[in-house]
Amino acid sequence: MADYLLGIDYGTGGAKACIIDPEGSVLGFTFEEYPFIHERPGWSEHEPALYWEIACRLVKGALLEAGIRAAEVRGIAVSSALPSLVMVARDHHPIQRAYNLMDRRATRQVQWLKDRIGEERMFQISGNRLEDHPTIVNLLWEKENRPESYQRIYKALTIDGFITLKLTGRATLNVSAGGFYGVAYDLRELTFDTDLLGEIGIDPELMPTLFDCTDIVGEVTAEAAAETGLVPGIPVAAGQVDCNAGYLGAGATEEGDIQCNLGSVGNFGLVYKDVEFSFSPIGRLMINFPYTVDSHNTYITVPTTMTGGQSIRYLRDSFSQYEVEVERVLGVSSYDLLNLEARRVPAGSEGLIILPFLMGERTPIWDVHARGVIFGLSLNHTKGHIVRAMMEAVAYAMYDSYRLIEESGLKVNLPLVLNEGGAVSALWRQIIADVFDVPIVLVKRRTGAPFGDAILAGVATGAYPDFSVAREWAEYIEPMEPDPANHRRYMDYFSLYKQLYEHVKEDFLALAELRERT
Repeated sequence: MADYLLGIDYGTGGAKACIIDPEGSVLGFTFEEYPFIHERPGWSEHEPALYWEIACRLVKGALLEAGIRAAEVRGIAVSSALPSLVMVARDHHPIQRAYNLMDRRATRQVQWLKDRIGEERMFQISGNRLEDHPTIVNLLWEKENRPESYQRIYKALTIDGFITLKLTGRATLNVSAGGFYGVAYDLRELTFDTDLLGEIGIDPELMPTLFDCTDIVGEVTAEAAAETGLVPGIPVAAGQVDCNAGYLGAGATEEGDIQCNLGSVGNFGLVYKDVEFSFSPIGRLMINFPYTVDSHNTYITVPTTMTGGQSIRYLRDSFSQYEVEVERVLGVSSYDLLNLEARRVPAGSEGLIILPFLMGERTPIWDVHARGVIFGLSLNHTKGHIVRAMMEAVAYAMYDSYRLIEESGLKVNLPLVLNEGGAVSALWRQIIADVFDVPIVLVKRRTGAPFGDAILAGVATGAYPDFSVAREWAEYIEPMEPDPANHRRYMDYFSLYKQLYEHVKEDFLALAELRERT
């Protein structure tokens, strides 16, 4: 069997697959979007049957593009955006739709856990705040609201865990993704607290078997091979969180490495060694979980705004029919057209400020009820102003966490590496450089998370002795320096951005209560 490696990643809004050769060259790459289902306010779901259907198409397409035989694939690894939840029955078929990371419905279950167990007790176990609506919280929602289907659940899986199940027939969970189950997942011991699970009424048997990211959890079954175009017997690794996969693929292997993604959500990840940061006053405002590289001793904090690249996708899909039609007719990217409009607008968007909380917000404000606000809109403002103001808003939201990370004293290896999604926009990268006041580079190879998955598959199968190849293969281009004048202007706007949120945060709660009544 040759040393070709297959990586598959499920983001919030689409899936990717890639095949690499032993030297790290991408031979085949495929991508397919899938729709969001927002049936009710605060709900965000996918149709889980699509995950596997898309996997089969992506794998076949990648094999075809790579021009290799399936028997030449040495290993496979899968990642996905988290938290996510795919509930499966004993026959491995999904029960209900799948939760994706923007789902925020389980507010009552969060409050019940705070009242019953205590917020501090759960934090001292999980190293993460409860408001992120992790998998265990969503299971409680299912138990309360759909008890009949809840009784049918065999295992509660992540998206990547579901694909690994379909590939191997085994229900598994990697220790990094375990952090997103929350509540009873012990971040120090990397295992579930079964006593606490029993106390809150969740059967520990619903939890998949835990593995290190680099463990081989099974092999491709004959049935999966027939559906995907693979061959039986290919080893499958335990997998990783998709942001870890993206950071790894772009060379983040050392303490202090920092990278930023502008996928559906906007985040940056900083690799650190001391797990106790997770339990510190600043660490408790962030999202913390084990990193893929040496996952028992290395961690990553991933400050996250709920709608990063998704915010621009929303503007495109809902308000940019002209740009979408030009793309259809002429093949010019609708996103490029929106960027051109935004480029004409000066820093600060001529007094237009957006709170980009289209699906609530995570770090550092942790407000499930927050929603989007456009402030200062005038007749002189155009679509370009709104697009640029949304880019600036996402930068403000991430900077709100970055300034706290700076205060914490964690090691930070600059420049900040921009990676996937909206990072392709030079305008957006410069905005982030100016807001953060840091130098920025763009990773040249933007295959993204599936490339990191392929590297993980290589380490898991012994094709590579360790993760150092990720560092060796990373190449950074298009360096940018922050503009001091723009940074000063942005800090003035950032102060107003923060003030606006303080003014309306109680109104967000009132709005949520009004929605509940209607």
